[in-house]
Amino acid sequence: MKKSLVIGLDIGTTSAKAVVFDLKGKLIAETEEMIKTYYPKTDWVEQSPQEVENACRIAMKNVIQKVDLEQYELLATGISCAMHSLICMDENVEPLSNMLIWSDGRSSEQAERLIGTEKGKAIYAKTGTPIHPMTPLMKLVWMRENNDEAYENATYYMTFKEYLLQKWFGKSAIDYSMASSTGLLNVKTLDWDEEALDMAGIKREQLSPIVPPTEVFTNIRETVANETGIPAEMPFVIGAADGQLANLGSGATSPGEVNVSMGTSGAIRQFVEGAPVNDEMETFTYAFSEDTSIIGGPTNNGGIVLQWFKDMIEFKGTHDELLAGVENIEPGADGIIFLPYINGERAPLWNQRAKGNFYGLSIGHNKDHLIRAVLEGITFNIYQIGQALEEMAGKSKKITVNGGLSKSRFWVQIMADVFGSEIYISDTHHNAAWGAAWTALVAIQKADSFDAIKENLPAEEVIQPNRENHEKYLTIFEKYEKLARDLSIYFK
Repeated sequence: MKKSLVIGLDIGTTSAKAVVFDLKGKLIAETEEMIKTYYPKTDWVEQSPQEVENACRIAMKNVIQKVDLEQYELLATGISCAMHSLICMDENVEPLSNMLIWSDGRSSEQAERLIGTEKGKAIYAKTGTPIHPMTPLMKLVWMRENNDEAYENATYYMTFKEYLLQKWFGKSAIDYSMASSTGLLNVKTLDWDEEALDMAGIKREQLSPIVPPTEVFTNIRETVANETGIPAEMPFVIGAADGQLANLGSGATSPGEVNVSMGTSGAIRQFVEGAPVNDEMETFTYAFSEDTSIIGGPTNNGGIVLQWFKDMIEFKGTHDELLAGVENIEPGADGIIFLPYINGERAPLWNQRAKGNFYGLSIGHNKDHLIRAVLEGITFNIYQIGQALEEMAGKSKKITVNGGLSKSRFWVQIMADVFGSEIYISDTHHNAAWGAAWTALVAIQKADSFDAIKENLPAEEVIQPNRENHEKYLTIFEKYEKLARDLSIYFK
């Protein structure tokens, strides 16, 4: 009898990953295909949807070649996808433009005009999506105001996952979480919001039908099956956005269970019942299923900040070598406080014009002090977002972490000390892919529920907080928060 396996297709902004798991979450095989990003003008950030779709084909083909189909049965594939992408499509469902991705900032002016207004507050209260140039809503407003040719000629508007489903199955659908991330979905009704559509200048007929994360697609196009080796009869499950699935893949599905994803960018999130929305617009609320949402906040400034500093000082060694001397620096970096907003910022500021800042430099400081300050600044920012979550959902009971920066035990220790909590690290960094794969198992009734994933997780390492350091960090964080608030008047 063949053993059963499941695939998670995780489509990010830097790569497409295809990951094969057994039904207990054990990694069997993985492949990664890099994705090219284009910067045609200042603040414009685009990708080719055709190139990203091809990367998905290559990733699937390569991972399937690693599986002995004589020995194993591939049950299904679940899809995880980065949020906030936008493609203008013609009547034949072909792209009229490159894909604008989350980091595209061309609509900063439109977002700034709207964010503090009563209309902006009303839109946010209904959609749960902060007013920010990352969202397709703001991108569409920019296109409308600038008479963008692709926008004016478009028959449909899609995220990348919808584009993939069109190319592979010839069908149009969008799951709750991807729809929610557009800024066009009313999270209370789980339907397109007429006021947001009117602001964007589009009609609901130009958007896809909204479906739950367990929606199943079958009968993949023969050309795709032949090119990739995907079994023609294997079902694909639409899944959700990468953030929701990273939480699911970490087992953070119950109230009080928080997941921090920290790669190039980062986020802190937790699942909640219903769709509560933060009054101060510090966090997002994205629908996941008919009765659950995920609340949280994303940061533009995760591991990219450490890479920026490494490049700036022209350090040629590895990241481990970069951090080698930092452990000798005491918490607080001898008085240096770093605001990590080198790439603008989403939560908690929602200000694309925010800037980074080293405060407290003196002649006695060296690069190790600055590196420690960078790591602490990144962590303070996530901690600040986490405080907003606690105001909405109560004290966290368990914190898990995943993503590239979580490979640094030194940084995870800083995180444990800042939060004053145990931090759980999974021994896999494919949490979103496992969340997508598990969603597929739920959809085809090979798993009982989303919560049942807790019994099917890789082993976790637990990092304990240093209580003395935590007390120091609480004092430093007060200064950090005040500094960020006082300098915000210059972020214009």
